[in-house]
Amino acid sequence: MDYKIRISPPHMGGEELKYIKEALATNWVASSGRHISDFEKDLESYLGGQRYVAALSSGTAAIHLALILAGVQRDDEVICQSLTFAASAFPIVYQGAKPIFVDSEQDTWNLCPSVLEETIQDRLLKGKKPKAIIVVHIFGMPAKMDEIKTVSKKYNIPLIEDAAEALGSSYKGHKCGCLGDFGILSFNGNKIITTSGGGALICKEAKQKDRAIFLATQAKDEALWYAHSTVGYNYRMSNIAAGIGRGQMEALSVYSEKRRENHLFYKNLFEPFDYIQVFSETNAEQYANHWLTCIQFSPNKANKSAMGLLHALGQQGIESKPIWKPMHLQPLFKGCPYYGDKVAETIFKTGLSLPSGYNLNKEDREYIHNGVKNYLNH
Repeated sequence: MDYKIRISPPHMGGEELKYIKEALATNWVASSGRHISDFEKDLESYLGGQRYVAALSSGTAAIHLALILAGVQRDDEVICQSLTFAASAFPIVYQGAKPIFVDSEQDTWNLCPSVLEETIQDRLLKGKKPKAIIVVHIFGMPAKMDEIKTVSKKYNIPLIEDAAEALGSSYKGHKCGCLGDFGILSFNGNKIITTSGGGALICKEAKQKDRAIFLATQAKDEALWYAHSTVGYNYRMSNIAAGIGRGQMEALSVYSEKRRENHLFYKNLFEPFDYIQVFSETNAEQYANHWLTCIQFSPNKANKSAMGLLHALGQQGIESKPIWKPMHLQPLFKGCPYYGDKVAETIFKTGLSLPSGYNLNKEDREYIHNGVKNYLNH
């Protein structure tokens, strides 16, 4: 469908072209060039906290390399948040490992710390210690990282922080992506900033970044000829894509603040309807970028629902989407262990994500306002 208003389209800030032109003029158009290292420095400076960033071809590639650096091998088990996009879990399969899915908690919609510990204890009783944990800051909402990190450290299991949707979000003043043993970012076209495609791996140590880049550039050993002693990947970001990223970084704070303004618009819009909850921070420790503003319906006498609103908005050319379908419900992962109750399932069935792009203007908001009210009031 040719939507009038998209859920999260890319937006160019205006500075990207000068970096692209420079890359073209100097003929640095492939997976090397100064824009790559400069983009990494821009991200490292923004994230702070002595983190080292490797610019890659996608967030999925970053998760894959994080698993490799964490020592995950064939037949290992990796715990993964079930309520997430499939790219959080696919790299587990790339490694020949087995996903163990864990339910969310209602406050943040993210990995439930208590169920996480129950899962680890049960896997240990079954004679299999999980090799890594993947937590996701879904829709830019910071997870309960203190509790999750406590469990991770208690059992000495590396924590991979999927911050693909959370650039610009923070937890207790620390940027998301810098709270685990590894962090990952995505610069896909629908994210806060984009490199047209792309991602980044965030490491605690420079040697981890160096290893990631080595693996991401086909694992070429030092020799006069092409020599390989380990499996490598074509995962490095291109210099042109990094140039786009440098231009996007100049507008990151503006983009993030605009998403938060969109969130406030929706809070005001849905305030009169007590059966609709706008997904928001629950305490001052969280600062969400509100990459996508989401809502959740509870049972109501008006018989209104997330899917009802989705179809009503769609008829008016306004794009909205269901919340991620939990991984343990996906046909691909049928048979994988799942721990928890039905929190993730309930959020999937009753939730909806709404247009949240930087380019939403006054007229767009008014159009959305009218579309929502037409459905809810009739």
